[in-house]
Amino acid sequence: MTEKNRQILDAFLIIVAGCFWGSMGIFVRRLGTYGFRPIQIVCVRVTLAALIFALVLYAKDRAGFRISIRDIPLFLGLGFGSILFFTVCYFTAIEMMSLSAAAILLYTSPVWIMLMSVVFFHEKLTKEKIIALVLAFGGCVFVTGISGAGVTPFGLLAGLGSGIGYGLYSILGTVALRRYSPYTVTAYTFMFAAAGSWVICRPVELLTIFHNAGSFGGLLAFCCLTALITAVIPFLAYTLGLRTVEASRAGIIATIEPMVATLIGVVVFSEPLTVLSGLGILLILSAVILLNWKQGGT
Repeated sequence: MTEKNRQILDAFLIIVAGCFWGSMGIFVRRLGTYGFRPIQIVCVRVTLAALIFALVLYAKDRAGFRISIRDIPLFLGLGFGSILFFTVCYFTAIEMMSLSAAAILLYTSPVWIMLMSVVFFHEKLTKEKIIALVLAFGGCVFVTGISGAGVTPFGLLAGLGSGIGYGLYSILGTVALRRYSPYTVTAYTFMFAAAGSWVICRPVELLTIFHNAGSFGGLLAFCCLTALITAVIPFLAYTLGLRTVEASRAGIIATIEPMVATLIGVVVFSEPLTVLSGLGILLILSAVILLNWKQGGT
């Protein structure tokens, strides 16, 4: 495969990741009917994803379980500093302000990715990237809504923290991929995230919900499907995409997620599609097209 074709494939994988992340609302709403708290849904999701990633790594490359002791802080950063931190911050923001305001702050992540990429990877801050960033962020604002009602200083910090933590995966993931395969990176990231999630998820309450479920097998199967669709497939696809796609470019492309979430809301939950949402979708698509018009170009 030529370098150009690999870049096209990897950019497509990041788009796939965004589409799968955009379906998360379907699964979260269903699991919420069982009485799970948001952080417990996160715990179930990352724990089962960790098990699936470990099985994939075992099947693909058993030697991939060997990592250097000096790289443990890197995977702690990916698991705790990115996956778990951004999720806790995001759900904290949701509890303290409107969903739209929390979502807008989460999607400041491409800004943080671009800034960190310039500092740590010396990526060029090109005109195309800046224009695409403005289009993508504007699109996210229109798609999620422009209400800032109920924003508090602590809620603002939590929301910005979610964006930084979300963006940190692209930065640390790029570093980890220089030393390990995507399968090793995702497996250890989620194993550390899962370990941390059990500390804060009220495990006794979580296990009680499973025990009291009318159909334990059915609930467990749906939880496994949730982990597969909203974590395993998208994070593996995104990590594979980071092999050749710059972190800043990947962060902007992934903003296709709220667009997909909005379309799913319209199709699955019969939510109205407003003029602003439609405009936001067009802006996000424009950003993605702009970044991929000349693959690999700067």
